[in-house]
Amino acid sequence: MQDGFQVKMDEFLPLRDVVFNTLRQAILTGELKPGERLMEIHLADKLGVSRTPIREAIRKLELEGLVTMIPRKGAEVAQITEKSMNDVLEVRRAMDVLCVELACERISEEALGDLKAACENFEQMVKTKDVKKIAKADVELHDIILQATGNRRLVQLVNNLSEQMYRYRYEYIKDFSQHERLVDEHRIIYESLVNKDKETASEAAKTHIDNQKKAIIQRIRLEREKL
Repeated sequence: MQDGFQVKMDEFLPLRDVVFNTLRQAILTGELKPGERLMEIHLADKLGVSRTPIREAIRKLELEGLVTMIPRKGAEVAQITEKSMNDVLEVRRAMDVLCVELACERISEEALGDLKAACENFEQMVKTKDVKKIAKADVELHDIILQATGNRRLVQLVNNLSEQMYRYRYEYIKDFSQHERLVDEHRIIYESLVNKDKETASEAAKTHIDNQKKAIIQRIRLEREKL
C-alpha cells in the first residue's frame, strides 16, 4: 500500500464522511490499486481513526462499486475490468451527446467564454504532466458544458456517475500519448458549440468517449498480460 494519502479533517463533515472521501479519492486516483486489500486495522492506524468509520466507509465504497467483498479474504479495491468500464462509458457516451446537443441550443456567451478559458487551462495543465491537475482541468471543462444544458435532472444523473467516470478518466489521462488528441477534441467541441453545430458536437462527443474506451481497454489488457 502506498503512503501518499492521508485523512484531511473538515470541521463541517462527520469523521465517517471524511474517511470515506479520503479512501474514495485514493481509489479513484490509483493510490489504492485495483485488487489491493483494505485491512481495517492497517487503515485505522494509517489514518489515525478507529475501525468503525473505516468499516462504514468500506461499506459505502462497496455500494458505489469501488470495493469488492471477497469471501474469506475481506474487502479489496474493485478491479478495473472491460465490462465495468463498458457499462460506465456506454451510459456516459449517451449523456455526453445529450449534453453537447442541449448546450448548442442553450449555452450563453458568458459560458462560451468560460469554456474557451477552460480549454486553454487544460492545454496549460497538459504541459505540466501532472495527472491530478490535468484530470481536474478536464472535469472543470466538461462541467461548464453540463451546466450550460440548464437541465437539472441531467446534471444530477451525470454527477451520480462522475465518481465512477473519474476512475476511468484518470487511467486515460495517465497515458501521456493521448494528451494532444484530448486537446484537439476539446477544441472541436468548443468550436461546434460556438457555431451551434449540433451534428459536429454530437460526433465529437462520441469520438471523445470512443477514443477513451479504446485506450483504457489497451491499458487493461497490457496489465492483464503482466499478471
